[in-house]
Amino acid sequence: MSLKTPLLDTIKDAADVRRLPQDKLAQLAAELRAETIDAVSVTGGHLGAGLGVVELTVALHHTFNTPHDRLIWDVGHQCYPHKILTGRRDRIRTLRQGGGLSGFTKRSESEYDPFGAAHSSTSISAGLGMAVARDLAGIERNVVAVIGDGAMSAGMAYEAMNNAGAMDSRLIVILNDNDMSIAPPTGAMSAYLARLISGQTYRSLREIGKQIAGHLPKFVERGAQRAEEFARGFWTGGTLFEELGFYYVGPIDGHNLDHLLPVLKNVRDAKTGPILVHVVTQKGKGYAPAEASADKYHGVVKFDVVTGAQVKAKSNAPSYTRVFAESLISEARRDPKVVAITAAMPSGTGLDLFGQVHPDRTFDVGIAEQHAVTFAAGLAAEGFKPFCALYSTFLQRGYDQVVHDVALQGLPVRFVIDRAGLVGADGATHAGAFDVAFLACLPGMTVMAPADEAELTHMMATMAAFDDGPSAVRFPRGEGVGIERPDRGEILPIGKGRLVHGIGAGDVALLSLGTRLGPCLEAAERLEAKGLKVSVADARFAKPLDRDLILGLSAGHAALVTVEEGAVGGFGSHVLQLLTDAGALDAGALKVRAMVLPDIYIDQDSQARQLAEAGLDVDAIVAKVESLGLPARAGRSLPKAG
Repeated sequence: MSLKTPLLDTIKDAADVRRLPQDKLAQLAAELRAETIDAVSVTGGHLGAGLGVVELTVALHHTFNTPHDRLIWDVGHQCYPHKILTGRRDRIRTLRQGGGLSGFTKRSESEYDPFGAAHSSTSISAGLGMAVARDLAGIERNVVAVIGDGAMSAGMAYEAMNNAGAMDSRLIVILNDNDMSIAPPTGAMSAYLARLISGQTYRSLREIGKQIAGHLPKFVERGAQRAEEFARGFWTGGTLFEELGFYYVGPIDGHNLDHLLPVLKNVRDAKTGPILVHVVTQKGKGYAPAEASADKYHGVVKFDVVTGAQVKAKSNAPSYTRVFAESLISEARRDPKVVAITAAMPSGTGLDLFGQVHPDRTFDVGIAEQHAVTFAAGLAAEGFKPFCALYSTFLQRGYDQVVHDVALQGLPVRFVIDRAGLVGADGATHAGAFDVAFLACLPGMTVMAPADEAELTHMMATMAAFDDGPSAVRFPRGEGVGIERPDRGEILPIGKGRLVHGIGAGDVALLSLGTRLGPCLEAAERLEAKGLKVSVADARFAKPLDRDLILGLSAGHAALVTVEEGAVGGFGSHVLQLLTDAGALDAGALKVRAMVLPDIYIDQDSQARQLAEAGLDVDAIVAKVESLGLPARAGRSLPKAG
């Protein structure tokens, strides 16, 4: 090949990586890192994690026969280098764009993605399933799961390791530890020991030793086992993983290919039992702005490669996340019982701001949503006011705890649900579609959704004052509508909505939950220009429903349309249940429609395009009303409001 031809240009898929001589891999890694930085500068996305695993990615594809060998990336936000090496380089600048590559691993996208992921801590469980399937089918292949130290804070990872160790299944787990460092002398010794103990000679001698010890008196056998465990644990710190049944190797420098490659080859060729390789990496490695950043450029928008400056859209409105954080800070200043809990997402949920003001009342429990919910329940049982701030899509992981530990006991845990609805570039894996449906079905649960920043401020004050059971507030990703908000919110009457447009009687009533209120008001203007009389109401609460408001709207209009950014089974379903129970539909005169997210998963795109695809934008609301065939006559007499 020409010396002027970049190595990366010769890589069409992972087979080309395996054909490279080992002395060329460092050059490939350098080019891969540069390509990753350049691509993410165009699209935005998760940068730091990917930069941290560049050498590891090269080493894994060079050592293992992917895609026949299964390579599973936990979470998947570090997978951009993997995508570049596996036939997707020509599309890498479509990352997280409509019709482009997913920001995570995705089975339908490539055979090199054997398991889709965007939530953490699933890789070992999935890998064990694949390993057992391999053994049952009698196939020869390696299964490798790469999991970060953060993801190892979730109980599911240990459940899987415990199961794998008990089954003695042949599975390789790479622990990507980017939260520690190895000093150079220790690193060299660690690399030497890793090569030694991962090799066949050591493992064979160890097995021989076990067999000999088995014929000795029990106290001698136990002593020999303890001596070997102590020796290995002293150098490698592997005792915990050994107790779970894994053969531990490491820690080794994840950026040193001379250290990585021989260890990976050794574990590849091992034929028995689960093995854990502890690899130490650095988030943002090789890009100075990322290395210097507090969050190592975990998630970025478009940025300038030279300076690292991110190109952030200007807005006069604060994000809903910030409004929540500032409101909670205000409530906590007045009430020492207010505490805040998050699961490894302090900046994403705004609790980093709360923590700066109230550090002793801020609790980040790690990637452990189940624990977060029950931890909050314990605080509530002792008279505190816990606000448990989680993304909608992550609250799903703690649902049994919401039911059993909170709702069943009537404990006043306050759930703050960020990223409710469609989320744009993160796509279907992070869309908050189901929270209203799975919370509003629980007896005693109060569920509310603000239409704007001021309403969110009111709802925070309401939740702080509400001690009669569990409550939840949901709000979307992104900025508010730009209206003025009060310094302190008003305490809202529970289960009461508001009429915001019209007189409560006319042709059609639009009943909105949450931030679809703005589009409903715009749709009302367009419908009225066509001669229809429209009322618009803000439900505020999905549970309990405002019975008087809903029955009044149903009696005073020829049609009622509910609008929500959530799945079927949520707010609209509860409204229909109320109407049927009250006999409001018996006469057949009222036309009712529920506008919800469609029964599909919506892939990444801008939020505006996603809402259009979902049929929840202004055009869709207008079209829905027009499809009802209501006569549009200027000056028609209005039915009496009930």
